[in-house]
Amino acid sequence: MRYIAVFDHFLRQDHRDQITRIAGELGFSVTYCTTVDDLPESERGRYEVLYGNPGPEILHLFPNLKWVCVSSAGVDRHVDDALYPNPDVILSNSTGSYGVTISEHVLMMALMLLRQMPAFQEAAREHRWHGPLPTRSIFGSRVTMLGTGDIGTAVARRMKALGAVSVTGVRRTLRPADPAFDRIITFRELDEVLPETDILVSALPHTAETAGVLSRERIGLLPGGAILINVGRGTALDQAALMDALRSGHLAGAALDVMVPEPLPADHPLWTTPNLLLTPHISGNMSLDHTCDVDVDFFCEDLERFARGLPLLRAVDRKRGY
Repeated sequence: MRYIAVFDHFLRQDHRDQITRIAGELGFSVTYCTTVDDLPESERGRYEVLYGNPGPEILHLFPNLKWVCVSSAGVDRHVDDALYPNPDVILSNSTGSYGVTISEHVLMMALMLLRQMPAFQEAAREHRWHGPLPTRSIFGSRVTMLGTGDIGTAVARRMKALGAVSVTGVRRTLRPADPAFDRIITFRELDEVLPETDILVSALPHTAETAGVLSRERIGLLPGGAILINVGRGTALDQAALMDALRSGHLAGAALDVMVPEPLPADHPLWTTPNLLLTPHISGNMSLDHTCDVDVDFFCEDLERFARGLPLLRAVDRKRGY
């Protein structure tokens, strides 16, 4: 018998039944736990697979570990080789699970900013009836999408469905992408497209290449009245430059679901920056049933491949960070 530990923070009973059934057919026994303390120290050596959201600080406690499948798309906390009991442990993520929920969050934020919701919300808090304000639309907008994976593609499809006149995808290398993108460029060409961008969306992971990619200089290249939305990682963005651009009125608005640091301290100036919508890293998460269903399906699919010695479909290159 082989053993799997599932760090269970989002599973319904039907998910557990599904995992237990498929694992059993493949010769695995499954233990469901909340924290590592639920697993007796004397038994940790038998687990070769961890699934869910095991903290990176506990991975070394499993001497015979062979595969860690995190239930998130981002894996920046799990890429350091020093975290693992040996360098051959496979790391995989759940990319592909989050496109629906995060793209809907992006649309919500974009529409709120374009239709002046921050001003109307402030007036409502003051019990003040606010007159009409100029509004804008996704229809006819020029969208630039940083990242063209599952999340970026889902955003592009929805933007085009609502009438965006163009959607430009930005990625490391040129290769064919979803038809929702009107064109694909590399980061070398980003400075050329920013002045033609009405809505800039970042869904970039944290890597050495993406850190600071939205610099003060690049924020300055956006046209007056543009909006910026970040649902990737906060390290991609110069937050001080963003606050300056919002306070000066150069940018019409911004929405951050990710930031540095997290959680954001109560006295951080982002909280009081005008025309800035903040959410506490919840655009993905496991709050949507569809996300949970797909996440479990993906784990079970890769579990079958792992059991047969086949390459995993969602294996992560720890050196590249995705």
